[in-house]
Amino acid sequence: MPAAEQQVARIVAEANRVLVGKEHQLRLALACMIAHGHLLIEDLPGVGKTVLAHLLARLFGLQFRRIQFTSDLLPADVLGYSVYNRDRDAFTFHAGPVFTNVVLADEVNRATPKAQSALLEAMEERQVTVEGETRALPKPFFVIATQNPFSQIGTFPLPESQLDRFMMRLTLGYPDREAERTLLQGQDRRKLLQELQPVLTPEQLLQLQRSAHQVTTSPALLDYLQRLLDRTRSPEYPVGLSPRAGLGILHCARVWALMHGRAMVLPEDLQAILPGTVSHRLASADHHIAERLIQEVPIP
Repeated sequence: MPAAEQQVARIVAEANRVLVGKEHQLRLALACMIAHGHLLIEDLPGVGKTVLAHLLARLFGLQFRRIQFTSDLLPADVLGYSVYNRDRDAFTFHAGPVFTNVVLADEVNRATPKAQSALLEAMEERQVTVEGETRALPKPFFVIATQNPFSQIGTFPLPESQLDRFMMRLTLGYPDREAERTLLQGQDRRKLLQELQPVLTPEQLLQLQRSAHQVTTSPALLDYLQRLLDRTRSPEYPVGLSPRAGLGILHCARVWALMHGRAMVLPEDLQAILPGTVSHRLASADHHIAERLIQEVPIP
């Protein structure tokens, strides 16, 4: 366990050179990634959403592709398409940008629902089906999507089925005065990003993912999680948490414990990742709904 804690500390230290003043959000994003989950970053333009996605891929030495989601984007632009090869008298498949380790779906809610749905199978099954043939995606595979607030012109809301496939939703917010002064006085963030070297290899990331499965959970902790899930399924909440959400929350809590050098999940691990893992699934724009949930459900 301490080895994982040290690896995370190295990643955070290197990332802080680029993403200033956002260590907590960075740790949550790392937890989502190690938990083999997909990440949704929602905030105003210009606060570092795209930089964070580039940063995560670069620190793990992963292949990275960016897809700019627009209103005219087609599913084939994401998944790929077949072209007839006259010399071979056969169709040749041209893989789309989804065939990589980290896909940045930039401004995902600016595309139509048809284009958004192209990611559903990839996110759930780590594979895509094009023209009747199923193709596996590289390992590891992550989708990091950014979206602008729905109040902005030209956005299409993500359906609940797609929101549920994101393990975590984060907001970065404006930097504090000290962090902003560092940004204003320092080098260009894009240049710093290009200078970063990988801290861990893709194989080390896969090993961290395997290590998370070894973190144990007590019956009392599972009781606490089930009480939280049951509470959201009451009439007071618009949408209850699904079993898939419960599994995602548990696995993310295991990773949070691993990142802090613990071999067992504690209630505070569950509470630490709850804000990022529940609000988007409960059809709520209220980022404080997790705090309300924690107050309502006592620890066994």
